Amino acid sequence: MKYKAVIFDLDGTLLNTIDDLANSVNSVLEKSGFPVYSAEEIKHFIGTGFYNLIRLALPEESRDDSTIKKLVEMLREEYNTRWNQYTHPYEGIPELLDELTKRNVKKAVLSNKADSFTKIIIAQLLPKWHFEVVWGERPDVPKKPDPTAALEIADIFNISPDEIILLGDSSYDIQTAVSAGMFAAGALWGFRSADELKSAGADALIEKPLDLLKLL
Repeated sequence: MKYKAVIFDLDGTLLNTIDDLANSVNSVLEKSGFPVYSAEEIKHFIGTGFYNLIRLALPEESRDDSTIKKLVEMLREEYNTRWNQYTHPYEGIPELLDELTKRNVKKAVLSNKADSFTKIIIAQLLPKWHFEVVWGERPDVPKKPDPTAALEIADIFNISPDEIILLGDSSYDIQTAVSAGMFAAGALWGFRSADELKSAGADALIEKPLDLLKLL
C-alpha cells in the first residue's frame, strides 16, 4: 500500500505544547483555589479539549458544569497570553515535513484544541510547510475519537481512507484512525504511553518522527 496523505494530531505529535498548557492550567487552578499538578500529570488530561481538561483537573466534588465552564473561559484567556512561550516542534518534525513535501504526500492537522488556536499555532510555529487542511474543534462537528472530521479530510483530499496515515500520541487519535479505516500510527514521543496506543489498536508505533517514512 502506498500512502498518499498524513493527518497529524497537534499536541504531543507535531508540537510539544505541554509546558505552556500546564502553566496555563495551573495558573487558573491556583487563582480559583484548587490544587495544581505537575506537567507529567497534566499530560494525562489532554486530548479531548479544554472542557475535559478542566473537568479532569478539578477535584471530583467540584466538577459541576458551571465551575468547569467558568474555568474553561479563564483557561482560554490564560492560554491566549502564553501559548508560545515554550511550545516548539518536536525534534525531527521539520525534517519529516520537508520529506513529505518532496514526496508530494498531502498533509493535514486534526486537533481537539480549539480551531482558532490550532490555526494560529500552525501558522506561527510551522509556517514553512503547507497543510491542505488545519482543523481544531469546530461547532457541530464531533471531536476525536469520532471519525467524522478525519473522513471529511479524506473527501477533501479525494483519497481513500485506507491510503491515509493518521499519526497521533493518544488513544483518541488511534481510535479515530481505526473508526475511519485509516492506518493508525502511534507517536511514542508524545504525551501517552505505548501501552495506551497498543490497547487502542495502533497499527504501528513510531519511535521518532522520521521513522514514519518507513511506512511510505
